[in-house]
Amino acid sequence: MRTMKSMKTKTLFIFSLPLVIILLLGLSLSAQASSLPQSGSFQTPTPGPDGRIIYTVREGDSCLRIALLHDIDENMLRAQNPVLGDECVVIVGQQLLIGIGGPAVDATVTPGPSPTPTLALPTPTPFNGTTEICVLLFHDINGNALREELELALEGGAVSVTNRRGDYSETQNTVAALDPDTLEPIHACFVDVPEGTYSISVAIPDGYNPTIEVSYELDVNAGDRVFVAFGAQSQSSTLNDPMGEDDGNSGTLGILGVVLLLGGGGLAWYATHLRKTSQGFNRKF
Repeated sequence: MRTMKSMKTKTLFIFSLPLVIILLLGLSLSAQASSLPQSGSFQTPTPGPDGRIIYTVREGDSCLRIALLHDIDENMLRAQNPVLGDECVVIVGQQLLIGIGGPAVDATVTPGPSPTPTLALPTPTPFNGTTEICVLLFHDINGNALREELELALEGGAVSVTNRRGDYSETQNTVAALDPDTLEPIHACFVDVPEGTYSISVAIPDGYNPTIEVSYELDVNAGDRVFVAFGAQSQSSTLNDPMGEDDGNSGTLGILGVVLLLGGGGLAWYATHLRKTSQGFNRKF
């Protein structure tokens, strides 16, 4: 009896062993298949109406994983999504372009209104900026055509600035006042003047003569600030010194004239003395 029972047990063991081996092999394969991290079920993105296939990045995704899931090359994934950069860094919630496919549904496109053509407007003349022109009319006391420290502004004149093209012309009167901040004479300043070529002219007040030409032409560029000075001398000063020479030269000429007169008188006296002496000598003999 024991021998027969032993034989049955041995036979059952022999037949059960392959089943146990198959069961263990199946468990091993299941464990290996689940070794990758799982982030839930994966659904292939559906193309949108425009045909683009968009994938939204999930937790645990990487460029390599996304490329493998969609059977595309990782380099192609980066090329289609330049935002990933060379390091191919993905952010959860980021939408990536996987490829282009057919639209999920037939999209009927309704044409919009035809565009209304617009006539081209004439191109305006380019304007590059403005400049400032400041003009001073000063009292040229000594008439040397150079403004010196004590020669201040002269009022009663007029300054005109005119563009050569004729599209700008302004006039201001001159004043004899000092700037309280700089203690310099106040100029007649023309602001927001377009760049270009200008003619500057000045009208001298009555009782004065110009010591500098009363008109001047100059070119100004945007951002420039130009200063121009004109001089005028009182007519009374001109009459008192018609030759335009200074007191030092006049004194020198006066002294030279006195010396010449004294020298001439001395020679006349000497000639008279010699004549008298000669007449007395002739009488003795």
